[in-house]
Amino acid sequence: MNQLTANRLELQQIVAAVAHEKSIEREVVIEAIEESMARAAKLNYGPELDIRADFNMETGELFLERVRTVVEAVEDNSLEVSLEDARRKNPDAVVGSQEIEYLPPVFGARLDRITVQNAKQIIVQKVREAEREKQYHEYKDKIGQIVVGTVNRIEYGNIIVDLAVGEGIIHRNQRIRQEAPEKGDRLRALVLDVSRENKRHQIRLSRTAPEFMKELFRAEVPEFDEGIVDIRCIARDPGSRAKIAVVSYDASIDPVGACVGMKGSRVQAVVSELQGERIDVIGWTPDQNEFVEQAIKPAKVSRIILDEDDRPAEIIVYDDQLSLAIGAKGQNVRLARTLTGLNFRIITESEERDQRLAADSERVQTFMDVIDIEESFAHLLVTEGFDSVEQLADCDMDLLLAIDGIDSEIGRELRNRAQSHVDALNQEALEEAFRYGLQQDLAQFEGLTPAMLLTLAKADITTLKGFAECADWEIAGGYSTSRGRRVRDPGFLEEFEVSLEEARHLILVARVLVGLIDESSLYEADLDIELEEGIDERQIEET
Repeated sequence: MNQLTANRLELQQIVAAVAHEKSIEREVVIEAIEESMARAAKLNYGPELDIRADFNMETGELFLERVRTVVEAVEDNSLEVSLEDARRKNPDAVVGSQEIEYLPPVFGARLDRITVQNAKQIIVQKVREAEREKQYHEYKDKIGQIVVGTVNRIEYGNIIVDLAVGEGIIHRNQRIRQEAPEKGDRLRALVLDVSRENKRHQIRLSRTAPEFMKELFRAEVPEFDEGIVDIRCIARDPGSRAKIAVVSYDASIDPVGACVGMKGSRVQAVVSELQGERIDVIGWTPDQNEFVEQAIKPAKVSRIILDEDDRPAEIIVYDDQLSLAIGAKGQNVRLARTLTGLNFRIITESEERDQRLAADSERVQTFMDVIDIEESFAHLLVTEGFDSVEQLADCDMDLLLAIDGIDSEIGRELRNRAQSHVDALNQEALEEAFRYGLQQDLAQFEGLTPAMLLTLAKADITTLKGFAECADWEIAGGYSTSRGRRVRDPGFLEEFEVSLEEARHLILVARVLVGLIDESSLYEADLDIELEEGIDERQIEET
């Protein structure tokens, strides 16, 4: 065996120094040296050869060896050797085994230059790969946890942080706006993500994520670790203001007081870490109306208007509370919406009253124009709760006679006029629906008004089979999640206030009529709906 010319002690020192400095295994550095020497030798002996290097860390010796596979018939002289030739050197050689030939050292300045260049390039590459792998394994299980590092430098607004192993980066959109750390400052941040692919900054940190605030509170409030108190949701405007909703699983513990601490000591520690960010701590409750009232503080709520799903849609505040409810640049209402997950509007009592009066005036005018009555009678109907001509046409006569000033003759005349108008509208809608292609089987289906049929026909649902193939939410509308936000999916008959249960029943009946399901399935489905409604009622009573 011929040892390759090299300074043994120097190689040993290089391996030990690099491994120690970069905190990586010596085998990684040895592998880099072996690979660089093998590549250099190929440039001299031939790139087609399978040449490998072997470095002995104990002795500092480095050897080159050529490897060929023993075969019956040689097809590639550079990589294969015949069984006959192999047995001349090794009688025990068999097909498939490897013949190792130790190569003499390569002389000349060309090898020295190439060896140095390749060794430097490959060692740097291997060391970086080893560092990245070490960083990944060190921090992949720390995602969502807080780490402490030292500010190394700031690049284009991004903060580069020295950690125990490697570097982390706080991107511009993950740093608090007004903070200006300097090199050498100690900084706490949340591990947001750890990437294997990123060749530069694998560890992404954040000081603006809601989870960062949650972990800061966890460090200050021992009740978190005890499982007594928890943060249900957080809304932040980093560095400026935040709202957090907390809950207690022990009736004797006040969650807000636990997070605030004696004389505000606990919350103040978090505020100091977040550059003076104001934090409103409120109690979480499953009652959405009550939760919204808490979230909109310091403004006082007058009342809440719900949407069709009994979710707060409009928050009515006293006139002098509007600026508090909205906050500077809309900050308070924006945080409240994020905290509750509800996209409600904020209006004052005066605005709500004006809206109501405008709607009443519009209804009065509609009654006057459509059924040709005096303004006083129209006002009377609206005051008694009649919202539309259709409602008047379908009302019970006793309801009309209960109104002061309306006798049986006037009541019959009012209802007859309303019914005549509705009948004319229905006939017109039905004729237009047929022009859109409505078929008789759907037109005769009970439960759909002419206006509904027209809407369906415009949506190209013209047959009973086509209606039966719809989903309940396609008819009544519903909600889905898009990019983390709850969005409304409009239904074909949503404007007619058809509920999901009503839509489901209509579709099931249609499916029975067209033969898609049997009648027993309809009974079972309706029974399930009744059971679900019964459970909901019991749950409400228990609550």
